[in-house]
Amino acid sequence: MLQRLESVVERYDRLTHLLCDPNVMNDPKKLREYSKEQSDIEPTVQAYREYKEVSEQLQDAKDMLEEKLDDEMREMVKMEVGELTERKEKLEEEIHILLLPKDPNDDKNVIIEIRGAAGGDEAALFAGNLYNMYTRYAAKHRFKVELLEANYTDIGGFKEVIFSVNGTGAYSRLKFESGAHRVQRIPATESGGRIHTSTATVAVLPEAEEVEVEVNDNDIRVDLFCSSGAGGQSVNTTKSAVRLTHVPTGIVVTCQDEKSQHKNKDKAMRVLRARLYDKMQQEAFAEYADARKSAVGTGDRSERIRTYNFPQSRVTDHRIGLTLHKLDQVLNGEMDEIVDALVLHEQAELMRNAEGA
Repeated sequence: MLQRLESVVERYDRLTHLLCDPNVMNDPKKLREYSKEQSDIEPTVQAYREYKEVSEQLQDAKDMLEEKLDDEMREMVKMEVGELTERKEKLEEEIHILLLPKDPNDDKNVIIEIRGAAGGDEAALFAGNLYNMYTRYAAKHRFKVELLEANYTDIGGFKEVIFSVNGTGAYSRLKFESGAHRVQRIPATESGGRIHTSTATVAVLPEAEEVEVEVNDNDIRVDLFCSSGAGGQSVNTTKSAVRLTHVPTGIVVTCQDEKSQHKNKDKAMRVLRARLYDKMQQEAFAEYADARKSAVGTGDRSERIRTYNFPQSRVTDHRIGLTLHKLDQVLNGEMDEIVDALVLHEQAELMRNAEGA
């Protein structure tokens, strides 16, 4: 591990030198690439430098205990040894985590797609609850949310809603949300007071940059039509809505949220690019593809990653067995307790895999 850390420090120092090179400073692509790489490894470098400093201080303190000291001084040194030992152990844990393989998409913006699944109108209302939960969570983390496409229902909620969440680390905090979410509650239309179970599916896609996914204009069929709102009422009489079909893959994206055809096409392209990037990743990483398929599923009630039980004010994440009795807070965007637990679970799995390799 120490040898690996020394290599990281060497690379960090090398990047510092490169970022001062006039040739690099005049090349925006390289400057951005090297700056990001240095920023990514800086926490590891800082932790390792502190680790070395603490280790030296600890050895000095232990050496002092070998000398002749009065009782008061010996107690002070013993206390210092205890504090330094504790700090050294914490730094070792921190460094182990920092050295774990990092998801290359963690710093990316995301595109989230929510669809009402089993449960009809109640599923659409629940999709609206999830949309509000994520937008509030994003606001708490100072992420920017942009609505890309929405298919509303007459009673509220969404048949489908697609939106982006922009901000450094957005994917790292939201990637665990992909899957089927189940709600148990008494619908407003239920006169008998019976609890109904409905589901909505969530897909979280890292937003791809143009340089990561090359889309040939000749591969895209563009259809223009008049947009419509909930219930089919006309929103406008101009052909501002856009449907993009990527012919080689069959991926179809529709966007009609904006009154401008140009804006709708730009939004649709962002979604199309994200879906193509996701498809590329699935094909490149078979294990990731299998995991995503099992997580997102078909929206059937039995395929779920999380349950939101209103009568008991309970939220349960079935992947890690975490249950919180604070449903209102979670739906208000206070999701960090769940997300942090999922991050720790992922880190523990990565550490187990690393030890078994």
